[in-house]
Amino acid sequence: MIKPDLTLTIGDDLGAVHFVGIGGSGMSGIARLFLRQGHTVTGSDVRDSDNVQALRDLGATISIGHDAANVGDADTLVVTGALWQDNPEYVLANERGIPVLHRAQALAWLIHHQRLVAVAGAHGKTTSTGMIVTGLLGLGHDPSFVNGGVIESLGVSSAAGTEDLFVVEADESDGSFLLYNTSVALVTNVDPDHLDHYGSLEAFEAAFVEFSRQATELVVISSDDVGAVRVTKSLRDRTVITFGEDAAADVRVHSIVTDGPVSFAVSWQGVDYATTLRIPGTHNAINAAGAFAVLVGLGLAPQASLDAISQFGGTERRFELHGTVRGVSVYDDYAHHPTEVAAALSAARTVVGTGRIIAVHQPHLYSRTKLFAQEFAETLESHADQTIVLDVYGAREDPMPGVTGALVAGRFQDPSRVAFVPDWQDAATYLASIARDGDFVVTLGCGDVYRIVPQLLEALSATSD
Repeated sequence: MIKPDLTLTIGDDLGAVHFVGIGGSGMSGIARLFLRQGHTVTGSDVRDSDNVQALRDLGATISIGHDAANVGDADTLVVTGALWQDNPEYVLANERGIPVLHRAQALAWLIHHQRLVAVAGAHGKTTSTGMIVTGLLGLGHDPSFVNGGVIESLGVSSAAGTEDLFVVEADESDGSFLLYNTSVALVTNVDPDHLDHYGSLEAFEAAFVEFSRQATELVVISSDDVGAVRVTKSLRDRTVITFGEDAAADVRVHSIVTDGPVSFAVSWQGVDYATTLRIPGTHNAINAAGAFAVLVGLGLAPQASLDAISQFGGTERRFELHGTVRGVSVYDDYAHHPTEVAAALSAARTVVGTGRIIAVHQPHLYSRTKLFAQEFAETLESHADQTIVLDVYGAREDPMPGVTGALVAGRFQDPSRVAFVPDWQDAATYLASIARDGDFVVTLGCGDVYRIVPQLLEALSATSD
């Protein structure tokens, strides 16, 4: 895995910029902003996609497949931490002495001296960022933003606004969220993750303390998450707004109704404000409370802020419906940590009615699978009626002996409720054999599990002929 030098001094002019892995939601969003600023942008990715085509339409030159020749006359290379050290474009950049920037460094360069709202946390970042952006736009503001997923109502993951306010999803996975000059920090939670990078829970939480203390105006932080509560104790000399269901929260969520799109109220400074979102799930009521806290912390009117947030319609790969065949609805979700899986499936449970939930789980990273196999099994068994476990998506990691999807499937108490099916076509065929009218199928994972969705829909259609 590449670990670019995060202490690198970045010049005033990056020149022509080449993005390695340009098709990802985060990278494509940053590339879009570079194009809007008039930069020459090139890039490469392993496959074509809607993001790639959209950037081509804006003027980027993008190659499919990684090759040293793709670098061309680039003055700066932008990469993600998921890239391998032997990537030919990265190797050539080092040979030529071309500056190599982590995507967060490129984004920090773009932001310059703007007023930054940075959203961090192990879960809920993309949704919370989307809610803040939707709220600001609904209130007549025009912020710049870069999100980790496409905002459904806008059709993009980034845009250049006309105001000095800039909203970003800040990635804690490799510590790069510490690069930003943050004005307002939102911490959704500090649930342990990415311990392969941090090495310990203490180091993970210490990074969130540093991130929060860097915020010059305001810290908005969960009152419910135990890790966030520990972080808050280190912020006594900062302006802090807490949010959550806890009775002591500054923005307290209550009266949650989950039979469909979630309804709830928030108490703020002795007054209750109520709304109904367009999306389901208790976790989204809490995400909305965090976004509300940011907006009122920026000085915006409480009820108007909540009303504007309620227009948020979701983001790509967050409980996203892809189709319904013979009464079976197939959703895709980015959830890749036990807490996220529980939230996604709990939300599905509130709207599935009398149908069952069938989870199609792709474990992400060998280290995470080994560490959380028991938790994944318990979560899936508790929240899904049936589970199909695929093999591990290794991403930036080399395989570990004995670590496959079977590690999760083998931890189920009731073996009849789970099947480890590493072959995708076999998994699709098996799914079609067990699914029935009214069921929800939810694919889960932050790897490439979304690519199995067409196979699932095709297999369901074949069994209806």
